[in-house]
Amino acid sequence: MEPLLLGIAIVVLYGLSTINILKEYERGVLFRLGHLVPEAAGPGVVFVFWPVYKIVRVDLRTVTLDVPPQDIITRDNVSVKVNAIVYFRVMHPPRAIVEVENYLYATSQLSQTTLRSVLGQVELDDLLSHREKLNVKLQEILDQHTDAWGIKVSLVEVKQVDLPQEMQRAMAKQAEAEREKRAKIIHAEGEYQASAKLAEAAAVINREPVALQLRYLQTLTEIGVEKNTTVIFPVPIDTIKNLLNKA
Repeated sequence: MEPLLLGIAIVVLYGLSTINILKEYERGVLFRLGHLVPEAAGPGVVFVFWPVYKIVRVDLRTVTLDVPPQDIITRDNVSVKVNAIVYFRVMHPPRAIVEVENYLYATSQLSQTTLRSVLGQVELDDLLSHREKLNVKLQEILDQHTDAWGIKVSLVEVKQVDLPQEMQRAMAKQAEAEREKRAKIIHAEGEYQASAKLAEAAAVINREPVALQLRYLQTLTEIGVEKNTTVIFPVPIDTIKNLLNKA
């Protein structure tokens, strides 16, 4: 009786061990006597009768891979440190298990080498100002190489670019000089427009001499508003000339 109970217990334990529950975001890659079963199993309950069958679980959720900072020398010989983020997911679980030993490690190493090779071919200004184009180029290259592993790279983002202190100071001086140049140009344009308006005003006063007198009176009114103790009022030369002629 005891051997029978022992046998039943062994059968029950073996039956329970064959039950594998795969979540919605998981798939099971099955091997039958070492040979790959073409279709992945799951989600739900999957029976794996070992040792004939073996199952490898694969997560189908998007993986966020943080690429560590890489030392890069740009095309214009500037040394920078650049890190990035790679978003990818497994689209074909059997290939992700069979075609590569560790798809996470392989994708990480490929991301680092691709980041160094691509960004090393561009100049610093392009790296700072055309980051979106570089992200697309990195994504296309990674997706092309990882397609054989059943992996889809959906997005690559260059996260941070660390510049040397000397380069930061040089760029600050360049930005300051650029702003000074723009300020001088704006000031020159203002002087040019003011001179044009003064020329137009002189032409009007030349046609109507009374306008100069009215301008004098307006200036006197503006000075009186300030409540100054001393008022200097210019006298037209023509008035003095008339007085001298009468004298």
